[in-house]
Amino acid sequence: MNNLHQIPLQDIHGLGAARSKDLNALGIHSVSDLIEYFPFRYEDYRLRDLSEVEDGDRITVQAKIHSLPQVQRYGRNKSRMTCKMMVDDQFMITSVWFNRHFLKDRLIIGKEIIVTGKWDSKRQVLTVSESEFPGTHSPQAGSLQPVYSVGGSITQKWIRKIIHQALQQYGGLIRDPIPAFYSEKHNLIPRKQAIMSIHHPQDALDGTEARRRLVYEELFLFQLKLMIFRSTSRSKADGIQHIFDSEDIRKFVRSLPFQLTDSQKKVIAELLSDLRQPYSMNRLLQGDVGSGKTVVAAAALYANFKSGFQGAMMVPTEILAEQHYQSLQDLFASYGLEIGLLVGSLTNKQRKDVLASLQSGLIDIVVGTHALIQENVHFRSLGLVVTDEQHRFGVNQRTIFRHKGLNPDVLTMTATPIPRTLAITAFGDMDVSTLKELPKGRKEIKTYWVKHNLMKRVLGFIQKELKAHRQAYVICPLIEESDKIDVQNAIDLHAEIQAFLVGYKVGLLHGRQAADEKEQVMLQFSENEVQVLVSTTVVEVGVNVPNATVMVIYDADRFGLSQLHQLRGRVGRGQAQSYCILIADPKSEMGQERMRSMTKTNDGFEIARMDLELRGPGDFFGTKQSGMPEFRVADLAHDFEVLEMAREDAAELVKSEEFWTAAKYLPLRELLDQDQLLEKELD
Repeated sequence: MNNLHQIPLQDIHGLGAARSKDLNALGIHSVSDLIEYFPFRYEDYRLRDLSEVEDGDRITVQAKIHSLPQVQRYGRNKSRMTCKMMVDDQFMITSVWFNRHFLKDRLIIGKEIIVTGKWDSKRQVLTVSESEFPGTHSPQAGSLQPVYSVGGSITQKWIRKIIHQALQQYGGLIRDPIPAFYSEKHNLIPRKQAIMSIHHPQDALDGTEARRRLVYEELFLFQLKLMIFRSTSRSKADGIQHIFDSEDIRKFVRSLPFQLTDSQKKVIAELLSDLRQPYSMNRLLQGDVGSGKTVVAAAALYANFKSGFQGAMMVPTEILAEQHYQSLQDLFASYGLEIGLLVGSLTNKQRKDVLASLQSGLIDIVVGTHALIQENVHFRSLGLVVTDEQHRFGVNQRTIFRHKGLNPDVLTMTATPIPRTLAITAFGDMDVSTLKELPKGRKEIKTYWVKHNLMKRVLGFIQKELKAHRQAYVICPLIEESDKIDVQNAIDLHAEIQAFLVGYKVGLLHGRQAADEKEQVMLQFSENEVQVLVSTTVVEVGVNVPNATVMVIYDADRFGLSQLHQLRGRVGRGQAQSYCILIADPKSEMGQERMRSMTKTNDGFEIARMDLELRGPGDFFGTKQSGMPEFRVADLAHDFEVLEMAREDAAELVKSEEFWTAAKYLPLRELLDQDQLLEKELD
């Protein structure tokens, strides 16, 4: 595997510099990348028995031409050609070609032909998309053909050909990193056979076995990296062992103006236990919107303070930083803690003052954006880092913070609920805590699904809420017009709503605005200078505006369930009843099911479960936001059992002395050594 990784694409026969660049655009830079560029589905060209197919199926049949073709021309250069055919000497069907009249002279009575297309069982008509004649070179007929993700000048036909060429040239160099014991234990086929078969399966079983082998390998290696990081970091015991009096934390909890839920108490106990350990904490705190994660983090930050260390809270936006800064000041008003704020909009003098106070230890807890991880930010004694919202702590950021203190403890908070067993397995390098209860007295957000033709009634409802001095969000998926997707855009929608809501200020927020412009609009909305905020989904990790009671999501079927739930969670933060209105005319059953699911429940974990079933984890986790890796073949929704299996094997292997020393594990260790991610984790 290492050798293939080092072989450039241009060493493949027939692959020049221009096409190499095209492949680079797909993330393919070496022979290894190319042969591991797996298909995402297959076109089935296997011959079918017409008595066993269903109406609407895409089928391939071999037939004999029974009548001369008839051509009808219409429009400019358009044609419809029909021809009677006999299939299996018992089915007389009509084949129809559109704009393929040049085939007419080849359709000779008695001649055999292989046709692929959509079957209409009622009319006994096959609408042909592809035709082949036996005796000619027809690599597709009777086979499963891989379908790859392609773009630019790269076609399916070309990438199939170049991958086939790469496998012919370099297939002999494919090495197997999985220890033989585990391959035998799980009855896995060899890696070379799996790669050959996933590109060119002989049949469905062949493809299934190839995929099972590659899924296991991918998840095993992923889990192994996590386990090594976990065992190495903990075996070093080089974290901070916090020493504090539990009674101090109990006093802080009793002083809160509200009662903690049982779930919050349990998680605080888990965090305090972690803080007392000699190794660095790395815990994921997941909780539904409004479940009280901030208060739990505050208890941990207070314990960290009582043990003599500084704390840091990193959030994605300045306005969120300011809100957390104010919240922590309120919570610790009578405890003598100095809370600092470090964001990009500070003046030079303010920034210098904050940096000096951090370095001298005058600031006990600092709240900030990514400004916190800049080189010139120094702490006197950093003991705990909390990252909030959906920005899961990346490897580089974690390393930077580790170097700003003596391996400080890390608490990562996310409002994206993940089924707990899946979270524990997927985030193998993290412990997982879950907040499932909502604080008492929290009103459930009423959710409605309406069609686009009721938009004026929706605007009327917003107007009614504005008259009661409330505020509203209106979310839509695109910034400007697109020929490809016929959906309303934020700019047009903003103009329409402003025209309807005379006398009220309607703000506009989207991803292409400058950072300071976005911050300004969000600040105006949070201070009720703007009553309605029209926005793309940048508001998803936005602000806490308790006065906002209406969330309208335009073209709601364009969003995933978990994303809809996150958006809904922007309202319902105050005492007044809040509403979420989904505007959608979904044509697909999946879109309709999403709308129905949202109106049925406000439970984020139930939503997460349904979203995982409907869309799979690729969209569910939202890789960029949550930090989940993109797997080439594995699908966490459907490969959960394999993930558990791989996790157990990886844990067993890392614990064994043999893994670190025996020659038989050398290829696996070499593979892990070349992984820069692992090197960064272990530095």
